[in-house]
Amino acid sequence: QGANSYGQLGQGHVEDLSHPRLCGTAALENQAVLAVSGGGGHSVLITEAFVCGQNDRGQLGLGHSANVSTLQLCHSLSQRVTKVACGWDFTLFLTDCGRVLSCGSNAFGQLGIGQTLPRTADVLVVESLKEPVVSLAAGLRHSLAVTSGCVYQWGSGLLSHAKRALSPRPVPSHFGSALPCLVPLEQKTSHVVAAGSMHCVCLTGDGDLFLWGSNKHGQLPHSEPFLCSPTLMKRSLLAGEKVIHVWSGWTHIVAQTTGRVFTWGRADYGQLGRRASTSQSAERQSVTPSAEGGNQEACHPAEVKVLHGATQIACGSEHNLAIVGRLLSWGWNEHGMCGDGSETDVFLPQLVSGLRALLIGCGAGHSM
Repeated sequence: QGANSYGQLGQGHVEDLSHPRLCGTAALENQAVLAVSGGGGHSVLITEAFVCGQNDRGQLGLGHSANVSTLQLCHSLSQRVTKVACGWDFTLFLTDCGRVLSCGSNAFGQLGIGQTLPRTADVLVVESLKEPVVSLAAGLRHSLAVTSGCVYQWGSGLLSHAKRALSPRPVPSHFGSALPCLVPLEQKTSHVVAAGSMHCVCLTGDGDLFLWGSNKHGQLPHSEPFLCSPTLMKRSLLAGEKVIHVWSGWTHIVAQTTGRVFTWGRADYGQLGRRASTSQSAERQSVTPSAEGGNQEACHPAEVKVLHGATQIACGSEHNLAIVGRLLSWGWNEHGMCGDGSETDVFLPQLVSGLRALLIGCGAGHSM
């Protein structure tokens, strides 16, 4: 459901859908879908690897640049893929042996293959990642990966913002590299990475969150407008609890502790799934991020109680899905991606009726 301008819903047409609709293909019958992800206008389903949608930069990995409005098997993937991350117009695949493959736009070096090719419709190996990768993430125009405790970043999508924010101080190399560049992380055991349009998140094995990049919308609970290196988020902002899962939209973050779910960042489309509370703790008042276009208080992490016990959560650019025994949606809904038949933004998680979801995923403006 949602935006379908490029056929990213796999329906064989390019009309938006405001209600969930079956994406019918005989090729998917009797196959377990392992992962789903979407970019600015494309979708990827991992059984093997089926793709559809916008393909002007070769982001579907089909060897050509024509858009595709029905699911097509990506034959160029000779290795078994277990995870996928979609940026705006590029795609990262993670194989079962820990190798990262990439395709699509490389205008910002976001494919991790150097800057010789501006784009590629063929799936290429990110050769400089020598150790097996366990987690990967794609931002708007940058990428992240975790190997055995180390975090790597590549793509210059944050570089101009970093230069403006840090001038005249030098910009760390991980913001401008077209090859995977080690991110300094104080010898912590990295576990999972997530990426927003202009920020980065790392969850450690100890249950701590490190955040860096743009803080324009208060997505990094800190007083600085830009964090050039990974900065530990105070656990007290999350009721003192360890984080076990984290997800990121373009300008907001969702974190799950043991059963509890907290959100913070940009809130003007309802992407936080909560109303701002009327009081704050003294510690939260001391953190005054430079949020624009929204309630300052929304920048502070707060629990969304209806999401207690969620088994899955997915973030689009500014909307979200969650499975809490049933499927819920909230946030930006201009293209109907919240699945309620309307195009009105949804400020509190609501039931997507008639569906019992087993696996969920989001693109920038569509849901799967």
